[in-house]
Amino acid sequence: MISFNTKSSLKPFYRNILIILVLLSSIKHYAQHQSKMEVAVNLELKTLNVKQDITFYNTSNDSLSTIVLNDWNNAFSDKNTPLAKRFSDEFYRGFHLAKAAERGNTTILNLSDSNNLAFEWERTDKNPDFIIVKLKQKLLPGEKIELHLTYISKIPSDKFTHYGFDQNGGMSLKNWFLSPSRYENHSFVTNNNFNLDDIANASTDYEIEIKIPNEYSITTDLNSVSKDNSNLSYTSYLFSGLNRTDFNFFIERQNTFRSYTNDSLEILSDLRSKKISDIQKAIIINRVVTFANAFIGEYPHQKITVSQADYDRNPFYGLNQLPSFISPFPDDFIFEITFLKTYLNNYLKNSLRLDPRKDNWVYDGIQIYAMMKFMEEQHLDQKMLGKLSDMKLFKSYNITNLSFNEQYSYYYMLMARKNLDQPLGDPKNTLIKFNEQIASKYRAGLSLSYLDDYLNNGVVPESVQEFYNLNKTKQTNRYDFEEILLKKSPKNIDWFFKTIIDSRDIIDYKFSNVSRTKDSVQFSIKNKTGIYAPIPVYGIKKNEVVFKEWIEPKNNDTIYTFGRKNADKIVINYDNEVPEYNQRNNWKSLKSLVVTNRPIKFNFAKDLEDPYYNQILYIPTLTYNLYDGFMPGIRFHNKTILDKPFNFDINPTYSINTETLTGSSAFSYSQYYRNSTLYNVRYSISQNYFHYAPDATYFRLNPMVQFRIREENFRDNRKQLILLRQVIVNREASTYITDNSKPNYSIFNARYSNTKTELINHFNFMTDVQFSSDFGKLAAEIEYRRLFDNNRKLNLRLYAGSFLYNTTNSDYFSFGLDRPTDYLFDYNFYGRSESTGFFSQQYVMAEGGFKSKIEPRYADKWMTTLNASYSIWNWIEVYGDLGFMKNTHENERFIYDSGIRLNLVTDYFEVYFPVYSNNGWEISQNKYNEKIRFVVTLSPKTLVTLFTRKWF
Repeated sequence: MISFNTKSSLKPFYRNILIILVLLSSIKHYAQHQSKMEVAVNLELKTLNVKQDITFYNTSNDSLSTIVLNDWNNAFSDKNTPLAKRFSDEFYRGFHLAKAAERGNTTILNLSDSNNLAFEWERTDKNPDFIIVKLKQKLLPGEKIELHLTYISKIPSDKFTHYGFDQNGGMSLKNWFLSPSRYENHSFVTNNNFNLDDIANASTDYEIEIKIPNEYSITTDLNSVSKDNSNLSYTSYLFSGLNRTDFNFFIERQNTFRSYTNDSLEILSDLRSKKISDIQKAIIINRVVTFANAFIGEYPHQKITVSQADYDRNPFYGLNQLPSFISPFPDDFIFEITFLKTYLNNYLKNSLRLDPRKDNWVYDGIQIYAMMKFMEEQHLDQKMLGKLSDMKLFKSYNITNLSFNEQYSYYYMLMARKNLDQPLGDPKNTLIKFNEQIASKYRAGLSLSYLDDYLNNGVVPESVQEFYNLNKTKQTNRYDFEEILLKKSPKNIDWFFKTIIDSRDIIDYKFSNVSRTKDSVQFSIKNKTGIYAPIPVYGIKKNEVVFKEWIEPKNNDTIYTFGRKNADKIVINYDNEVPEYNQRNNWKSLKSLVVTNRPIKFNFAKDLEDPYYNQILYIPTLTYNLYDGFMPGIRFHNKTILDKPFNFDINPTYSINTETLTGSSAFSYSQYYRNSTLYNVRYSISQNYFHYAPDATYFRLNPMVQFRIREENFRDNRKQLILLRQVIVNREASTYITDNSKPNYSIFNARYSNTKTELINHFNFMTDVQFSSDFGKLAAEIEYRRLFDNNRKLNLRLYAGSFLYNTTNSDYFSFGLDRPTDYLFDYNFYGRSESTGFFSQQYVMAEGGFKSKIEPRYADKWMTTLNASYSIWNWIEVYGDLGFMKNTHENERFIYDSGIRLNLVTDYFEVYFPVYSNNGWEISQNKYNEKIRFVVTLSPKTLVTLFTRKWF
């Protein structure tokens, strides 16, 4: 049973025993790298002054001319490091906008040999997070060399990664010191710090003397050797650790860690929890530690830390997304899952001697697989949404009926259905963020669970334990784990590594040729993707399993016959053991009379996909425009949380102003191409019926095909789109509209866009061509945004458009200088026909892109404009536009404007204040308030993209 206390220092007797063990272990591990450090902590300057002696042993069979030392703390040194670029790529603004004092770096003062002769070393701008030490002569196999270093580690703020100095004056220290890099395959592993918690340090024995101010405490997962507080200003601690690749220090004014001990391990944790007593925590921690020891193996070190910072970096997604006031789980369960996930992560990272970047799927697989087994043992009946599953209000929702472990499959499938999943065996730094933190982690655990279920004789748990023990004696890689699995398996499992681990091939089976008698059922299985993988078939009677059989469908014409056992339906992959792409085609009814295989089910708002029903979701809506006023309505759609090929969305509304029916609808079908840069083709047709003037409606029909193209590297933010559509518009005549354009028209539109966007740089190129019976026009647009190191922002946009032919007799189809007429009805104008008043001031960056209303406002021949803005302080910018435009029977005209832009959220919330233009000093003219322009986005769907872009 675990006991708990608040002290981490050892009693003198145990301290002496520990010193003896350290000495004995050092003799045993004579070829292990050794690192001795003297560290002085300056909490005021946020620095660590370090003297370090490294004894490097060449345990390889190669002669070494260089040694690589990881220096991940220096990744925080400026805005152009690989880490900074990673932040930019994921739209994280905090690092770029941070003050210099909040960043970190490593200043090396001395690097010499045992004779105090300086080594030549290099750290490049491209790779600032490791240094290469050039040896004076080659280090032969079996030889050792000593490196003596003096350096200052400037610790960054913890707001970037949850590690670093905090606002309370303390520090959470990780990856702050220099350490020999892992050596394998005849070279050092030179990984950049990408904030992935996957440093590839070589195993090293550490002895660290660290001095901190007396009023502070220190917590670490290293072993305590001694403590000296005889100095009036600081306390000196001596710590040691054998065979370590990393360790943590937590320096606090008020110690928040609690110590929980059992026979062989001390757990130090500061995980926050509500209404959980220390006794309850001790019971939960004991349960988790006992499980991990039995399921995986004994932890190889004497102490382990489980910190809130560790959990915040890798939370349990689902639990962390719910506000506390509606949490459907008991407080002790939340603490248990929080502790379980964080403990297993640290447990494996500190025990397995893998390359944590290249072999990451093994870490993730064992962690999630162990979590699934723990839930089966301790919380078998727990549902994905906890106590919400017991409420009658939610009984009809599929999401509330899923078991806790079933959510892992849905998080993975979320990416697979978007065609964004990646092979589990890919290096961690190549995964997009959602895969790295959620989907690939979960699929790795599901894959081991799948293999365990298929082999069904303890092969996977035994292999995990054998591999875990192997890591105590040698440096390992994924192939050691695979070799153990292959050796122990009674069946051929080559398909598992080829298909499940090293590819993104999808599995999808369905029944064909099903027949049944009273006593038996006969069927064949159709493999829809041609990817072989074993699959279980279930017999179900009144939602109870009456039989389960694993089959290996290598041929589509194989006939299978099983005893029926009174089953009323047969289901492929009923418990979702296999990561299968589509489960909607997985079952067949065996009843004599079946009206439909999949009846209709209505659900409010949103739900997970239910393979046994055709789901129709409904939700009230409220939209607005000036002419219809508020439009309450109800939306019917089939868009569940998982994407599906066919979608419909029907939204009838009632216009309060006109007391008529309005609304919109859309129907689409998507084709995904798994192994092509052309990854998606989407066919759709949409309809809109609203008022475009106080007394007139419009109807738009828009059949469209979109071709989406991405780079082979999924992390590349470049996306290309080819769009082909026919826009058909019928407009009622209005007494408020005096233009002479045709009320009804049809336009063919082809568009190509090429966009690459991130926090620092944004580039977009677009071409657009339109043809109708009365005009043809060609336009192109180039947009560039840059966030400089001084936090100034530059926005540039060049637009050029020309009519190929034009027989119209109004400006309705002309190029708009400051506001497009939007004859394609693409933009969300709240008062699209307004020429004066508040709603006429709504601004859309399109066509000319001017903010001032300069006559003439339209061009029926050609237009070329340049729009620019530059930040002067935070979100306050100056802008300027200039260009030329040409109308029939008129000379070319030069136009310009300038002013102040409040760029609150680019493209979403902006305000423009004109100052000077062709109209003169606008700021001093009458009715200036009517010249102000604004951008506002109220669509929830559009706003969501602000928060999801960093994940996908």
